[in-house]
Amino acid sequence: VQLQASGGGLVQAGDSLSLSCTASGHTLSRYVMGWLRQAPGKQREFAAGITWSEGIIKYSDTVNGRFTVSRDKFKKTIDLQMNDLKPEDTALYYCAAKVRGASECGSWGQGTQVTVSS
Repeated sequence: VQLQASGGGLVQAGDSLSLSCTASGHTLSRYVMGWLRQAPGKQREFAAGITWSEGIIKYSDTVNGRFTVSRDKFKKTIDLQMNDLKPEDTALYYCAAKVRGASECGSWGQGTQVTVSS
């Protein structure tokens, strides 16, 4: 699977921002798609994920209630709507995909920067 992310930018605390990721190259029915992020000096962490077929969604505790992940099967996109952004959401955001049951993501998009000023 090839992934191409877009979106991101510089916003103020409390603002909203959306990210989008376009997938290509494979049938996606066996995949879990998601967004991970890495803040400066910190390890990469999971933010949100969605199973391509059923649309089962999972969020990390830190973004639950503020972020919304969705997928468009026709456009082959995975979107992340981020509301009420906080300075601690500042990170490089990655779109990623893994085969269901796999322990690691096998496909990664390029990171897109989200910066939230206080």
